[in-house]
Amino acid sequence: MDQGSGGWIQGLFGLINLGGPVVVVLMLMSVLALTVILLKIAQFMRLKIHDHAAIDEAMMLWQSGDSQAALQGLADVKNPAAGVISHAINGQVKAQLPEPVLREEVMRQASEVLQSLRSQFRTLEVIGTLSPLLGLLGTVLGMIAAFQQLESAGARVDPSILSGGIWVALTTTAVGLAVAIPVVAVLNGLERWVDGFRHHLQDSLTRVFTQAAR
Repeated sequence: MDQGSGGWIQGLFGLINLGGPVVVVLMLMSVLALTVILLKIAQFMRLKIHDHAAIDEAMMLWQSGDSQAALQGLADVKNPAAGVISHAINGQVKAQLPEPVLREEVMRQASEVLQSLRSQFRTLEVIGTLSPLLGLLGTVLGMIAAFQQLESAGARVDPSILSGGIWVALTTTAVGLAVAIPVVAVLNGLERWVDGFRHHLQDSLTRVFTQAAR
């Protein structure tokens, strides 16, 4: 182990020693948040939800009247919107279901896809909300301990006891904010990613049904 790694580990244990159990909980929450974020980014990249080129091309073929070419163009697309749009086009071509029923079924599939993409967002929301509160709780507990030490000192009051206690107590607030701020920022980015996907899916489905109505 090199000196840099050893210093980093010592600093980590020193932070835990200062903040106590609250810092341990916050660090565990940060590890959980990082795991969820990496998994969601990997999921989005694997499904290519940002890539709309093939879907747009298929929609142009559909609007030109070539439904078979549109379905073939959607067949190998990884973007989960392609499956929903293919189902809508197939339903229009085969006309096996009344249009209101087909719309409901397509909307159900779209809702399932969006739910899958939004999975674990609640976990990040909880971590982003609770981290500052836990940090504040640690600060309050640290302040109580500092004043208890000041009281036990009696007539031999040393201002450094109070100032040192406050400094240690504020550490947990800083750790809580350090966990919450990046989690909330990344969560907003992931939500914007899903919102862009939802908008494009909704637009494509509207084009499918309006073209069929002509």
